[in-house]
Amino acid sequence: MTSRIQTSLVGIVLAAASAPAWAQVTPPPPRPSGRVSFYTTADMRRPDGAEASTGFEFATSFTFRTPDIDASGLEAGVDLRHTGYSVAGRPQRMSIYDGFAGVRLGARGQFRMRAGHMWLPDLGTDGALAGGLVEYRSKPSGSPNRWLAGAFMGAEPLGYATGYAPGVTKYGGYVALEKGYLERHVVGFATIKDGGLTERSMLSVTNYIPVGTAVFAYQALEYDITGPANGAAIGGLSYFLINARATVNPRVDLQGTYNRGRSINARQLTDDVLNGRPLTAQALDGLRYETEGGRVSVKITRRIEINGGYYRDRNNREDVPTGRLTLGMYSTNLFGSGLDVSGSDALIDRPTGPYHSRYISVGRAIGRSIYVSGDVSTSLAVVRFVRSDGVAIETRPWTRRVSGNLSTVINRQFSLIGVVDYVVDEGLKDLRVMTGLTYRIR
Repeated sequence: MTSRIQTSLVGIVLAAASAPAWAQVTPPPPRPSGRVSFYTTADMRRPDGAEASTGFEFATSFTFRTPDIDASGLEAGVDLRHTGYSVAGRPQRMSIYDGFAGVRLGARGQFRMRAGHMWLPDLGTDGALAGGLVEYRSKPSGSPNRWLAGAFMGAEPLGYATGYAPGVTKYGGYVALEKGYLERHVVGFATIKDGGLTERSMLSVTNYIPVGTAVFAYQALEYDITGPANGAAIGGLSYFLINARATVNPRVDLQGTYNRGRSINARQLTDDVLNGRPLTAQALDGLRYETEGGRVSVKITRRIEINGGYYRDRNNREDVPTGRLTLGMYSTNLFGSGLDVSGSDALIDRPTGPYHSRYISVGRAIGRSIYVSGDVSTSLAVVRFVRSDGVAIETRPWTRRVSGNLSTVINRQFSLIGVVDYVVDEGLKDLRVMTGLTYRIR
């Protein structure tokens, strides 16, 4: 009798243990997510010898997206930005970064179709599209040797306003190979037509390459197959970037960067050709830039890290390369004080003389939901428009900036930030106060 009871008990235990194998509950699919943010900025400027002015800016952003899963069904994405100004005569801006609806077909959702506004990151600088996209994915996400192929066609949305560039169309495609979740290689092609002329015909290549667990490299390039503005400008390399990082040991990291390219206003050049306006050599050549260098990071302790590097920069096409020596440090909970401290000092050797660009920041968590910080920086770079063909970057070693920041998580849905910026420039004092409220849609 006892043996029968023991046998029955063993059978019940084994059945209970094996129950999850045949009675597992399928987890619910991930839910759509998004957020709504509202920011206000008050800007009070006081130029030397002129009357002070005050302006307000009101910005709202809304994002919402269904999860990208390997299953059939409907999908949608929205990313809208609206900005209004108190200054008379300055128009409000409404931008649509994403605003599409689509469908996934097949047992794993391998066939996908979307229509609307989309940003295609695999196309580099020309990823904005208002039209249609068709894509095929050979395997589920994370599978080894998964490849994707897509084709698209549509109009060119305006970057900072609602609407489309008149007479401009875009078409192209891309192919990608993924090996797991990290390694990815993409080749994309796009042609932009403007009034019957080829504004741009370009090839883009991006690669993210992990070598084991110690070396990671990211590379991106863009190549003009046909010169911009129907060949008025010279084709060839538009930009090339490679950034590589290697972990020598748990305490030492190496990082190297090389970046070069040119910035050409192909839309303006094409418009000039269509209207018979003369083209200048400066507009055809565009803005030239180049950076190369590397950095070494060393962990002194578990919470303190220092770094040093050297770079060569060229910011304008007329400039000769300049040297930039950088030193920095970062610490969390410095010496048990609860303070997070970071700082950097860049010594820049320009033809007009060397100068330092310094930055220091101190922050601290208050409780579990509030973080406050303050920072001071000098020698900011100011971007100013000087020609129709691009911008010139003007370095101002006499600029000083002081900033205070506060961020707090009110609950799972709401968070709040506040920023106060005070900038002293040659001939100008500028005070900015910004507040922001974000609601997360879960």
